[in-house]
Amino acid sequence: MLKLHLHQSQSASPTLFPLSKPFGQGNGGIAVLLAQSVPAPRKSHKNARVGLASRKIKAVASPSTTEKSLSVKAVVTVKPSTAGLFSEIGINRGLDDITDLVGKTLLLELVSAELDAKTGQEKGTIKGYAHKTSQSKEAVIYECEFEVGEEFGEAGAILVENEHHKEMYLKDIVLDGFTSGPLSITCNSWVHSKFDNPQKRVFFTNKCYLPEETPSGLRRLREEELAILRGNGQGERKTYERIYDYDVYNDLGDPDSSADKKRPVLGGKEFPYPRRCRTGRPQCKTDPQSESRSGSIYVPRDEEFSTTKELTFSAKTVYSVVHALVPSLETAIVDTDLGFPFFTSIDELFNEGVNLPPLQKQGFFKDLLPRLIKAVTDTAEDVLRFETPETMNRDRFFWFSDDEFARQTLAGINPCTIQLVTEWPLKSKLDPKVYGPPESAITTEIIEREIKGFMTIDEAVKQKKLFILDYHDLFLPYVNKVRQLKGTTLYGSRTLFFLTPDGTLKPLAIELTRPLSDDGGKPQWKQVFTPSWHSTGKWLWRLAKAHVLAHDSGYHQLVSHWLQTHGATEPYIIAANRQLSTMHPIYKLLHPHFRYTMEINALARGYLVNGDGIIESSFSPGKYSMELSSVAYDKQWQFDLQALPNDLISRGLAVEDPTAPHGLKLAIEDYPFANDGLLLWDTLKEWVTDYVNHYYPDPSRIASDKELQSWWTEIRTVGHGDKKDSPGWPDLKTPSDLIHIITTIVWVASGHHAAVNFGQYTYAGYFPNRPTIARTNMPVEDPKEEELKLFWDKPEVTLLTCFPSQIQATKVMAVLDVLSNHSPDEEYLGQAPEPAWKEEPMIKAAFERFNGRLMELEGVIDARNADPRFKNRNGAGVVPYELLKPFSDPGVTGKGVPYSISI
Repeated sequence: MLKLHLHQSQSASPTLFPLSKPFGQGNGGIAVLLAQSVPAPRKSHKNARVGLASRKIKAVASPSTTEKSLSVKAVVTVKPSTAGLFSEIGINRGLDDITDLVGKTLLLELVSAELDAKTGQEKGTIKGYAHKTSQSKEAVIYECEFEVGEEFGEAGAILVENEHHKEMYLKDIVLDGFTSGPLSITCNSWVHSKFDNPQKRVFFTNKCYLPEETPSGLRRLREEELAILRGNGQGERKTYERIYDYDVYNDLGDPDSSADKKRPVLGGKEFPYPRRCRTGRPQCKTDPQSESRSGSIYVPRDEEFSTTKELTFSAKTVYSVVHALVPSLETAIVDTDLGFPFFTSIDELFNEGVNLPPLQKQGFFKDLLPRLIKAVTDTAEDVLRFETPETMNRDRFFWFSDDEFARQTLAGINPCTIQLVTEWPLKSKLDPKVYGPPESAITTEIIEREIKGFMTIDEAVKQKKLFILDYHDLFLPYVNKVRQLKGTTLYGSRTLFFLTPDGTLKPLAIELTRPLSDDGGKPQWKQVFTPSWHSTGKWLWRLAKAHVLAHDSGYHQLVSHWLQTHGATEPYIIAANRQLSTMHPIYKLLHPHFRYTMEINALARGYLVNGDGIIESSFSPGKYSMELSSVAYDKQWQFDLQALPNDLISRGLAVEDPTAPHGLKLAIEDYPFANDGLLLWDTLKEWVTDYVNHYYPDPSRIASDKELQSWWTEIRTVGHGDKKDSPGWPDLKTPSDLIHIITTIVWVASGHHAAVNFGQYTYAGYFPNRPTIARTNMPVEDPKEEELKLFWDKPEVTLLTCFPSQIQATKVMAVLDVLSNHSPDEEYLGQAPEPAWKEEPMIKAAFERFNGRLMELEGVIDARNADPRFKNRNGAGVVPYELLKPFSDPGVTGKGVPYSISI
């Protein structure tokens, strides 16, 4: 046992106090150590240790005649925050600045990895106070020295008590002096003030352990830390807390402000949905089913964006766009219904910009939004001037082309919706008594006229040459509801394409359908539009394309993007933090893929997908947008179909073929999203396979891993509980099962999200290419005389009137610019290993192979884009497909695959 001696200066007056036990549980008795200049007799209490109030007195554990000791130095790196900066935009987390750190301390306690062999109890912790020794803009350094006896054994964790009055961000702790070399403990976490919560924080070393392999001295702490993270499901969450719990989406509306702002609860039998993080905010007064809204939305503290980011960090920019820029736009553009009078006036958004009223804190926002807000030097006005998208830079008229319309279904920002036509004729599955006749108006005669000279319709179906964008059955039930909203309309739609001999798609026909009216007063209306050489048919085709593109934009944003990545991933994150210890190797593997997702989701619920938010006010489904995504979740979402190979097979875009690359034969050989995506999928799977097989060499370990099994069970039965009885959930019994599950999750967070997110400004920044809303009906549907006359006299004006209004277009363009942006601190897939991976030689080597394969993938994609045989990614004026290139510079680049859904 350690002998304790006091070393006291002549002037010191000791004050005695007992040290508290971590987490309120025992490490042995509490003793009082007498302060005197000679060694005091040992008390009989085990594990006795005392702290002294005077800093001139130090309690030192010194060796007995049979025990050696080590002098161990702890160096704690703390990141200073930038609280003053973000308080300017209303984000106040109660953070420290550097001056608050002066003279304050951290109480550190070393925890032994093993129990006492003699008593079977936990060994006493070794305590010390760390004091600030240096500071810079990048870091504040605290240091502490311990005397560690050899009976203490290996350190497995460290307890931290923050003596400051505010939280602080611990980057890491390095313990130097052990015979085995320096010991690093990666923290990267906010540590609350003891004045907010007396509970000490525990940080484990970087070494991974499966639950049954946990060192004996750490088992209690491992279990207690998970219990803390789960919370008790009660009360409103506080900003400094780290509690992960589930709730339904009952915070999208604001019924207390207006009855029109009530929104249905998403999550439950009526509107199934993934779960979000519970905040515990009070219920609304006028609607007990809804949660009240507030200026800030709780997420567990370590899920929040770091306040140490550079000013251009994208998510803070989103906040600024919705809080400063959008209100200024609404002031500048008073008439919310005002459309663009000419196509040249759309061009002016990129050339001359929109004059804005003076922005509050304008200097700050100009720094924060460098791409958007450009000061005019000779006036006091601010100008919102958009960067010209790369698509428009290459070909100003790209959006007009049918070839480009078709190409973007394979290489645009929503390349995961097109399907193979497997049955003919087309037929709706909706109830004909409610919606009208189910038969499609797209007939064999129409299609064979369009593909005349190629083959018959039967041959086209049999040879897998016919493809469809099908927004008929999903949208049709919402047509009558949406048409009651001001300033918009809706159809159910089908768009057919033919695969030509050169591997490109040719648009054949668009069908737009309006169902029976709710009261039965109006019959079903449907009409088919085809490419035409005649002026009338040509303009009707352009209008029909505008409607389909609005449908595709809404589906992309609400389903392909929000639901399938942001919404579906949040339960994985909550379950991982509730059920997997930070010591668990699978937690270490998943953690970088979850970075910042919960906070960007909370931000979206507050300002983007909320009632009257950017989506509702500017996209076709309007107030029914999120409700429609719930229907898509109910009817379409399955876990197994989120895996890219299964997704392609389910849409008829691939069949299994052991002789083909990736084991799949593609129906469209030149399918950029699928070709690059499958390379990335295989690269991810190889890395995950190496990792899983290292930690689970014996398959029986999967079934016996209680944390892992609890994680997977909670995802299925709670996080995605509304789909728990649906098909598509794999078992978790073997390493192969685990590899498939993890590869699917990390693909969604990295590759799938990158494919549908980072090209948004490139393809939708010039909004006629992807209008987010169609505001007027087709002029041939129940035509009014004045509408027909306008169409005949000025068809261009009819199209411009159908497009989004000026305020809708500029709001969406500003948001898409931000959402397409990579922050300067972006963490790209495979670019840098996690600290724990570097400490395990086999995992470090596997990661280096992973990085090498990603570098090779960059070269393969470049070669494909340069190959003229691939016409869907190469050609005059064509933007190369780079959305799945792993690495990128900061900014709007149209490439780069981050680990996580961080924007």
